[in-house]
Amino acid sequence: MSEFSLTEINDQIAKESAFIEPLRSSIGEVIVGQDEIINKILIGLLANGHLLLEGVPGLAKTLTVNTLAQVIDTKFQRIQFTPDMLPADLLGTLIFNQKTGTFETRKGPIFSNIILADEINRAPSKVQSALLEAMQERQVTIGEDTFKLDLPFLVLATQNPIEHEGTYPLPEAQVDRFMMKLVVDYPEQEEERKILRQAARTGELVPVKPAVKPKDILKAQATINDIYVDEKVEDYVLNLVFATRNPNQFNLGDLSQLIEFGASPRATINLILASKARAFLEHRGYITPEDVRYVGKDVLRHRIILTYEAEAEELTSENVIQRLFDSIEIP
Repeated sequence: MSEFSLTEINDQIAKESAFIEPLRSSIGEVIVGQDEIINKILIGLLANGHLLLEGVPGLAKTLTVNTLAQVIDTKFQRIQFTPDMLPADLLGTLIFNQKTGTFETRKGPIFSNIILADEINRAPSKVQSALLEAMQERQVTIGEDTFKLDLPFLVLATQNPIEHEGTYPLPEAQVDRFMMKLVVDYPEQEEERKILRQAARTGELVPVKPAVKPKDILKAQATINDIYVDEKVEDYVLNLVFATRNPNQFNLGDLSQLIEFGASPRATINLILASKARAFLEHRGYITPEDVRYVGKDVLRHRIILTYEAEAEELTSENVIQRLFDSIEIP
């Protein structure tokens, strides 16, 4: 690629990404701290990828997603997943109209832009599977009719890491549909002091003003496709993913005892897409290995299945991913 065309892309990205700062600022008026999580939610939004958020209750996951929907001026729907839920409760159903003698479609809460699937692992697998078509195809089938979902369409699902009673583990096919799995942690002490001062007032909610329009997000999603990816960065991503499947090839033989299944091709695609979105957030027209490392753990942590030996040694997928980043040569 010529330097001139790369300069053009840089200029275009700098211009197109001007809304990022006002967007971050608007979210920051409501959400204290959690900058990294907000950054990665924005990466998911810009890369058109669904997100799985894991964290204990009370870490403002719902508030963050609701605030995001308000600042980009889109429809938001929070769906509480429960053990007695049916697919029709999510997608909608056909209702018989006695006056006309015909069936009419009543659309479910999935027909929105930003979906918060709260405690997704509390609903049975048939409900979780009902999300698959919507997440992958951006469409929903009710009866014999198929309906396209409004864009942008983003599913942010939360799951609680500490309660196992009454939960249904997400099947691998479902988990793989999420571009990134984000671990939401406790705030720092000074951040929590700000939260205390801001939120410890009964009944007062911070008003949120839209910072961008949905069309700006859709335009940004299209622009991200133009971000330049060097062949050396492509090789770096491929090496990372292939090392999860065949560690011996990369002199990481001990990992072959720890990894049951490596990352799928969807991991390769999502590493590049998420890295492009990170470059966009940084107002750059090209991706760097640092972008890949920034999103790497979030893209890979739910795609690497560990062996019983790894679990016996109390290793996590993050430990394995860190080994990969430490071992695979950076271009």
